[in-house]
Amino acid sequence: MLSSRQKEEREARKQRILDGALRVFQREGLEGATMGEIAHQAGFGKATLYYYFASKEEVFCAIMEKGWEPLWEGIESVIHNDAGPRETFIEIIEKIVEITLKERNLYRFLFSAPKAVTNLPESHQPWKKYQNRIYGVLTGLLEDGMAKGEFPKVDPQLLLRAVGGLFHGLMFLGNGQEKFRKKDIDELISKFLATPGPVEGEHN
Repeated sequence: MLSSRQKEEREARKQRILDGALRVFQREGLEGATMGEIAHQAGFGKATLYYYFASKEEVFCAIMEKGWEPLWEGIESVIHNDAGPRETFIEIIEKIVEITLKERNLYRFLFSAPKAVTNLPESHQPWKKYQNRIYGVLTGLLEDGMAKGEFPKVDPQLLLRAVGGLFHGLMFLGNGQEKFRKKDIDELISKFLATPGPVEGEHN
């Protein structure tokens, strides 16, 4: 049985591998990356790398899961509040912003990575279970909000992609120093969607 120290050392080595692999994937893409380059970036030999991961695809999946799982877990408390659809939607975006800002480099890669995984079968994309649940929650809130007149009545998938584009611009096209409050996010979405915003003073 491994001691607590050995477990910590194992996790530290895995994190070094993921950090090194992220740099390689950002530079070379999934197709151009090699296990040798990942090992070099992590500061390990190939033997150590293969002890933890069988392939570059497995490393890639570990990075993706490392990003998507905290997003899903982070919004759980927001989902179960008693607010209306629009307010809950805004609070979820606020929480995602908060988590993303802590590891901006990881999430910049995470949100652009789907372009690189077209050749991976669905069964080899374990992070999809978190991604699909988040999208499902947001789509459900948009549909409920449309029924209550809180969002315009359009295709919720198109609306979600539009909000996703806004989010990407907020997070990754600025100077990296942004700190968004719920009111800021709500106002930006209101302007973007050309829908009525909240009553003044409703949000902090």
